[in-house]
Amino acid sequence: MKRAHIELALVLIALVAISAAATRFVNHSGWTLYYGDAEAHLNIARRIVDSRTPGYDQIGSPWLPLPTALTLIFVRYDPWWRNGLAGAVPSSACFVLAGAFLFAAVRRAMQSSAAAFTALGIFVLNPNLLYLQATPMTEPVFLAGFMALLYCTILFRDTQSLWAVAGAGLASVAASLSRYEGWFLIPFAALYFLFAARRHRLVAALVFGTIASLAPIYWLAHNWWLYTNPLEFYNGPYSAKGIYQRALNQHMPPSPGDHDWKKAWLFFRTTATVCTGWGAVIVATVGLAGVIWKRTFWPLVLVLVPPAFYLWRMYAGESPIYVPELWFNSYYNTRYALSALPLLAIAGAGVVLLAPSRLRPILAAAVIAVAVAPWLIHRKPDDWICWKESQVNSEGRRAWTRQAAQLLAVEYRPGTGIYTSFGDDKVAVLREAGIPLREALRDANEPAWMVATTRPDLFLHEEWVLATSGDPVATAVQRSTFKTGPRYYRIQTIMVHGEPVIEIYKRD
Repeated sequence: MKRAHIELALVLIALVAISAAATRFVNHSGWTLYYGDAEAHLNIARRIVDSRTPGYDQIGSPWLPLPTALTLIFVRYDPWWRNGLAGAVPSSACFVLAGAFLFAAVRRAMQSSAAAFTALGIFVLNPNLLYLQATPMTEPVFLAGFMALLYCTILFRDTQSLWAVAGAGLASVAASLSRYEGWFLIPFAALYFLFAARRHRLVAALVFGTIASLAPIYWLAHNWWLYTNPLEFYNGPYSAKGIYQRALNQHMPPSPGDHDWKKAWLFFRTTATVCTGWGAVIVATVGLAGVIWKRTFWPLVLVLVPPAFYLWRMYAGESPIYVPELWFNSYYNTRYALSALPLLAIAGAGVVLLAPSRLRPILAAAVIAVAVAPWLIHRKPDDWICWKESQVNSEGRRAWTRQAAQLLAVEYRPGTGIYTSFGDDKVAVLREAGIPLREALRDANEPAWMVATTRPDLFLHEEWVLATSGDPVATAVQRSTFKTGPRYYRIQTIMVHGEPVIEIYKRD
């Protein structure tokens, strides 16, 4: 067996071990579903297979479908749905793939195994990424496609094979069906093939562009088919733009960086330093000299694209980042700054290139030690900003979810039905209470939900109601009770500071 194959096998074994240990630790600690988005990703997959109206249209918008599709394999298993592992396992597997492709790409680009191990160490030993890969979040799925794209472009440079072009196209599809920064990568990669090809330049660029474009075309068609608006994911009511506009309409001040490049850069670089650690920033700064000396420019150019995407989105006011150091002690979207980690990992690997070959393994160990030093000095989860954000921002939600689930777990009888909505994490109550989603009439169950909401006196038959005070569900119940329809009595009101008031009703 070739040395390269042995190294890759050892890398895969190490990645699986690290990922499994982190995922088990996070799940055992009860952190898997701290992120509200993690809860939503998990339950979107569940409602495709467990709903009164199961099927494709439950995918919805604006979240891209690949993470959901990967979760479908596991979410049918009730224990894994209830503890969140159904969504964490695909993320962990993608983390392993991302690490393996990063290692292979850097080794081929820099012609150095020591440099590849350095980049891998900086990448996989980051606790913020280790936390995200142990949850049903989309970043690890994107990273798998992104790092595969990086590897295939470098493979094409060396082989000029159209198979490498096709592989890059498929990797781009995976990235573009995971997160929208994948769409932003397509023109840069297409230009690379146009200039890196030594012959048939146009063919290589067209082959890649054709395959890679399938993902955006599919998602535009998906949104047009389900919502009659191909841009529903971008400007619909649940899009980042729509949510931000509603906040502005409620007199929230514009986010930091909104049409202010200077402030956008300040917030991004500050958050990126906290996310990646000052050690990674130091070694990356030094390593740029090695990258320039060896003229390994393309990997750096490609991994610069996602950070540039988020900087642009911050300027447009569509992806704000709040970090306690700069914004009223609040956390929001801090994980977006983790997009700088591949850049720092590859730049940090350049330090190794400055040493003679015989000293590179020792220098690689030293570089990794410096990169992980912040996490060795501050070992508590409170210092992992992505975990801290999920913990702080979910305290209220977890409190009312737990209270509602405790009641329904005891009182609810299968087959009696629950009238509720998908939003405000109501499905988390059903998950914690162990109640299948098919027991609930929700806003994703059209047309039954619409007629029950419009004419509850005629069409509302569920015994239980889980509502937010003042929402359409609560309003429908009150109209039914005051008219000639079914009478409902409120049996519990849950009030948690900073959270909406939750009301649970039972039919008389």
